Amino acid sequence: MNDPDGYFGEQVAATYDESTAEMFAPAVVEPAVDVLAELAGDGRALELGIGTGRIALPLARRGVPVHGIDLSRAMVARLRAKPGGDEIGVTIGDFATTRVPGAFSVVYLVFNTIGNLTTQQAQVDCFRNAAAHLEPGGCFVIEVGVPELRRLPPGQNVLPFHVSPTLWAYDVYDFATQAMSSNYVEIVDGRGEFRSIPFRYVWPSELDLMAQIAGLRLRHRWEDWTRAPFTGESRRHVSVWEKPHS
Repeated sequence: MNDPDGYFGEQVAATYDESTAEMFAPAVVEPAVDVLAELAGDGRALELGIGTGRIALPLARRGVPVHGIDLSRAMVARLRAKPGGDEIGVTIGDFATTRVPGAFSVVYLVFNTIGNLTTQQAQVDCFRNAAAHLEPGGCFVIEVGVPELRRLPPGQNVLPFHVSPTLWAYDVYDFATQAMSSNYVEIVDGRGEFRSIPFRYVWPSELDLMAQIAGLRLRHRWEDWTRAPFTGESRRHVSVWEKPHS
């Protein structure tokens, strides 16, 4: 991958909002913004992987000062083009290691973005980076799916998640390394186009250990932004780790 924007360059950015339209629905966005605004309080929020501003823009409209870090200039250009987008500060860089000035009440990663870091070390670095940006008492929040390995029978490592006349989409898992990829075959103007984006799946318990390494402790774990209880049947979670005061 030689694109300076990583796997979220112009081709993805051009249709990102449309392709994830269900994630922009008020019923999805508002509960997330409610939680983040409450955690931010009178302080600042830092979004890792700010993208096109799905969460950052409505959070800023609540009066929370928001800064973002993102590798993709193409995604950030879409943020800038939206009302209020030019008022949000964005630093271009790898959110696992890029530092920005000041301290924040809340640092957050939404919509499985932690998986865009494709090694365990990068994910650990991300926790350390989040902790370094937090003021004492501040929180690091991650929204991510629970790995769906229970849906795979023995001997199978491919899981389809979308099938239509113009798009086939499927995940491929490597159980030995926790590497995975989301793969898309799309029919455009009568021709097939293939795209693959790598991820690293991660378990809640593994994230808790990363938090401990970074000096954070678990405050909450919910199934979703409505704060429904997290159970053994939950397919995703919203986890909140706190930076102790001392």
